[in-house]
Amino acid sequence: MTRKTKNILFIMYDQLRFDYLSCAGHPHLETPNFDRVAAKGVRFTRVYVQSPICGASRMSFYTGRYCHSHGAQWNGFPLRVGEHTLGDHLRNIGMSCHLIGKTHMKADVAGMERLGLSPDSQIGARQSECGFDAYIRDDGLWAEGPEGFYDQKRSPYNEYLKQKGYPSENPWHDFANSGVKDDDVASGFLMMHADKPANIKEEDSETPWLTSRTIDFIEEQGADPWLAHVSYIKPHWPYIVPKPYHNMYGPNQMLPVVRNDAERVDPHPVFGQYQNNAIGSAFHKREVRDAVIPAYMGLIKQCDDQLGRLLAYLEETGRMDDTMIVLTSDHGDYLGDHWMGEKDLFHEPSVKIPLIVYDPSEAADATRGTTCDELVEAIDCAATFIEAAGGEVPQHIVEGRSLLPFLHGQEVDDWREYAISEYDFSSTIMAKNLGLVPKDSRLFMVADKRWKFMHAEGGFRPMLFDLENDPNELTDLGTDPAYSDTIDLMYERLAKWARRMSQRVTKSDQDIIQSRGASRRKGILLGLYDGTEIDELALSRYHGRAEVDYTKN
Repeated sequence: MTRKTKNILFIMYDQLRFDYLSCAGHPHLETPNFDRVAAKGVRFTRVYVQSPICGASRMSFYTGRYCHSHGAQWNGFPLRVGEHTLGDHLRNIGMSCHLIGKTHMKADVAGMERLGLSPDSQIGARQSECGFDAYIRDDGLWAEGPEGFYDQKRSPYNEYLKQKGYPSENPWHDFANSGVKDDDVASGFLMMHADKPANIKEEDSETPWLTSRTIDFIEEQGADPWLAHVSYIKPHWPYIVPKPYHNMYGPNQMLPVVRNDAERVDPHPVFGQYQNNAIGSAFHKREVRDAVIPAYMGLIKQCDDQLGRLLAYLEETGRMDDTMIVLTSDHGDYLGDHWMGEKDLFHEPSVKIPLIVYDPSEAADATRGTTCDELVEAIDCAATFIEAAGGEVPQHIVEGRSLLPFLHGQEVDDWREYAISEYDFSSTIMAKNLGLVPKDSRLFMVADKRWKFMHAEGGFRPMLFDLENDPNELTDLGTDPAYSDTIDLMYERLAKWARRMSQRVTKSDQDIIQSRGASRRKGILLGLYDGTEIDELALSRYHGRAEVDYTKN
């Protein structure tokens, strides 16, 4: 049987750090199934998201465009109606595009109403789901406070748990994401409970549930090609996991924390705000890290086991021969590194992600089990999927570049020299504390293989790290005059990127080239004196005897 890509499994794990896989060098966390896909494909080692926050990063994955272009720069910022998505590009070339799990997308309700798009229509539903046909959507954020639920949609996972007999109106929290202490619910939102097993049967927890839904989806597919975006909520917080994963790891198996006291002495003002916010302050404490990180590792181990279950199904059904598998994340997790928790800024634990691609086609045989250290951006995934599906990447819309040449062992002479990421923190308390208006609450990263640079709007100084001599990014060189030439170079690159052609999405370069001079062929003849200046055929409609001469009247 000839092996080639017919279908695509685009699998995303929320908040999975690039270095928390055994194939990436973690000394204690064993992930044999991630490693197995890496052994069958290519692991990319320098991959940056276009924003280190869930919603903005995902919108870049789904559009193949920078946040600067699509505008959905923070969680809850709607992706505007009409933005081209993976679904639009793939359906045009005969591949359906489906969602199984999370997108963190907020629909542009006002835009849909302005255009008269009903959310119940096919096009309205797709506009509400990042262009996907939703097989099952569950963002896995069913927190409830005194003003109601964080997410107002219905949770398919909660309904599943209710059907299984879990006695709660919100079993996502009360069972799947909480333990038990003295017969009371021990909420996973309190990190002191991270060492407890979640009060749920392991097979009913979120990751196995979504794996089962993925297998259901594949079972239902016919002969037509498809892309399935399988989007897991874990290992994202709440940091709590069911037996037997809750105590597989302990503090003695944690990576050493990457930080030093100098980072807290006169830090960049934005960095200082994040170091000392509620999340950063919590992760300053050893007891928080000791509780959270083993649970985080257990969640990843469960993800790996469920990946093994999915791989076994693909092998049993012969689908490994025609299905591209992509394993990645929307951003990382500081876990206490650099005096921070969660994500948000541009240090490697936050902005760098894992990316493993298995291409079943015979053209990829020469690169199996290899790594690629070229600078990759998350938006390259969209371009890769379009090309793998047999399409031509519309470069006036999709700003990423296809990774197929690397998968097929081809030389690429003109690959990018630097990667870009952006962060809009205008909605945060950190922006308020700094007294910033929204337009000044923005950060930009420019990273090459040697340097990582951050520009902050609002009149702040830049940050600069030497990734070659300071791979842990502990020494900020942004104020050192010895590096002014490097900072100037990074500003030149940022300016060049900002001048890119990003909004002319209705006309490609080829369309424009082909239209040059076309107006003359349709009778628009400007700049002529006697007609000898052009082809006689262009004048053919303007010759002939006048039927009536009104000038004589």
